Amino acid sequence: MTSAPAIGFEYRPSRWLPRVLAIVLLLALVAIALCGLSGWAKLGLALVTLALAGRGVRLASRTLVAAAGWAPDGGWSMHWADGNDGRAQLESFRVLGAWILLRLRAADGRRVVLLLTPDNSDADLRRRLRMRLAVQAEPPDSR
Repeated sequence: MTSAPAIGFEYRPSRWLPRVLAIVLLLALVAIALCGLSGWAKLGLALVTLALAGRGVRLASRTLVAAAGWAPDGGWSMHWADGNDGRAQLESFRVLGAWILLRLRAADGRRVVLLLTPDNSDADLRRRLRMRLAVQAEPPDSR
């Protein structure tokens, strides 16, 4: 790739993720209700499942990042929700259909997970990210 343009975007949490987690929670509670455990064990397992799901939704809806940018040199710049700016490095990524999951490590050691879905990012941004991530994922000897 001769020149990779910078990619920048504002970030807000997805509204779909809590809905998907709610469906998974419902399925997990049905599975607990239908399993062969005693009533008290089912109740305890259901309460633990509810607590963990609540924690997951809280963490997913809380955002530390207001905006992010991927520079042509491969470094990430982060604009934090508290107004500060910083740098980050991409640790890993996963493309799941129209969803892109980015795991970044900030210069101060914080781990940041950004989930880009059709409800919090446009299709063109996700397409450009997928293309650039695919180039980055290629083995060095194939370039």
